[in-house]
Amino acid sequence: MFLQGAGALLSLPSVVRAESATTLKFIPYADLALLDPMAAAFVTRNHVLMVFDTLYALDEAGEPQPQMVEGHTVEDDGKRWRLKLRPGLTFHDGTPVLARDVVASLQRWWTNDAYGQALAAATDEISAPSDDTVQFRLKRPFGLLPHALAHPTNLVAAIMPERLARTPASTRLTEMVGSGPYRYLAAERVAGARNVYARFEGYVPRPTGTPSFCAGPRIAHFDRVEWLTTPDPATQVAALRAGEVDWVEQPQMDLVPLLRKESGLRLTVAETKGLIGFLRFNFLFPPFDNPAIRRAVLAAVNQREFMEAVVGDNAAWSKAGYFAPGSDMASDAGMSALSDAPDLGAIKRQIEQAGYKGERVVYLSVNDVPRIAAIAMVGADLLRKLGFNVDEVATDWGTVVQRSVRRQPLDKGGWSMFASFTGGYDMSSPGSANLLRGNGPRAYNGWPELPAMETLRDRWLAADDLGARKAIAREIQLQAFQDVPFLPLGSYYQPTAYKADLTGMQKGLILFTNVKRS
Repeated sequence: MFLQGAGALLSLPSVVRAESATTLKFIPYADLALLDPMAAAFVTRNHVLMVFDTLYALDEAGEPQPQMVEGHTVEDDGKRWRLKLRPGLTFHDGTPVLARDVVASLQRWWTNDAYGQALAAATDEISAPSDDTVQFRLKRPFGLLPHALAHPTNLVAAIMPERLARTPASTRLTEMVGSGPYRYLAAERVAGARNVYARFEGYVPRPTGTPSFCAGPRIAHFDRVEWLTTPDPATQVAALRAGEVDWVEQPQMDLVPLLRKESGLRLTVAETKGLIGFLRFNFLFPPFDNPAIRRAVLAAVNQREFMEAVVGDNAAWSKAGYFAPGSDMASDAGMSALSDAPDLGAIKRQIEQAGYKGERVVYLSVNDVPRIAAIAMVGADLLRKLGFNVDEVATDWGTVVQRSVRRQPLDKGGWSMFASFTGGYDMSSPGSANLLRGNGPRAYNGWPELPAMETLRDRWLAADDLGARKAIAREIQLQAFQDVPFLPLGSYYQPTAYKADLTGMQKGLILFTNVKRS
């Protein structure tokens, strides 16, 4: 029986019917292994957007709108911002949200987030002159400040109590206290099987506006939301078809045609900017500390092979460079480096000539998330064809996430490469693209030192109009094809599947606010 060991199903149909109006049962794509907002995983991001709130939020047009803030003023030629908090904001532990909580939360967030690091670099001082006012005193104008605080993807600028926010960013939080529309019920967690949320009665939505992506009033319509984890795709679909759950986040693409035939179900693409596959290098150790080897492997990537392993004939996919296809920053710059018919024999010789000496490649593979498992399999096969000494370590996605932050040598639990997906929102601009940072120890897992990339990013952040930013983004993509911070594998649009009686879903990401049962 589905998730019987987790106690997730009820045996009495009358009880299930009575509960269904107030409880939403959801199957996430993977187990919620890390709860801290500083963990870079989609499943963690979805959790964070339930439990925490942000100062600003993006609307459907990609523009930041006030969320926790009532408004802001800008003075001193753009070098002084004052943000005023909305009245009535309360944390789940009953304490009021104060400006000093915001200051501590942002200081923790901007340690690791790409956009946050840019804001921190431009900030001379962030302070709380009063309980409801946060002040930025900047070294130079930073007009993208609301965008940095609003971006809803990894890593989210989540606001938490000061006592938690003072925890170093390198130390994982386990106590979840936010001010968002849902409370996390830690006592009901079953590791690997269940996470539970309850509506926060003290949440005060924005009083004006209409829901638009993450912006506007965020209404929690369910008393309780249960995340019920099972890695088996067939079991997920069977549970949805039987009415045992309400929503499957990412049904395996091979099973999508079956779900489309069910009149009581709906399928839609929630993440409208797509999911972008990538293979990430560890720059700290051979062989991928060598840019010539990274460029040679890039030349061997056939994005069609990677994407068709994920979607088959069940969805469209797009060739992707270093920005999300269709985004303002995407371009054709350098795209000739990606071939539809690479000569693997010639590339293998290039790798040898570049200095590869048979070093072991510890390759982290995934066995519980179908889309990641698919590209990981193709990637491992490609590396072997190119002559690499591949030591493939297959495990669950949560373990990969935890291992990928380790900087130790390979013989002490380190790694050389892993496969994953990033979101189109993450890769829509150099501001939010953690994968494009080249700031060494403070960069995303892999820790590249890419000074030319960092210089271009600084220019992009300082540009004051869209045309200038687009031109600089072309230069960034050309530089990325030289530095190769990661291998782009293509982009596709993953449908989510849910019961037809659920309405109010916002497009953009997996969001639980404003969803209700009709």
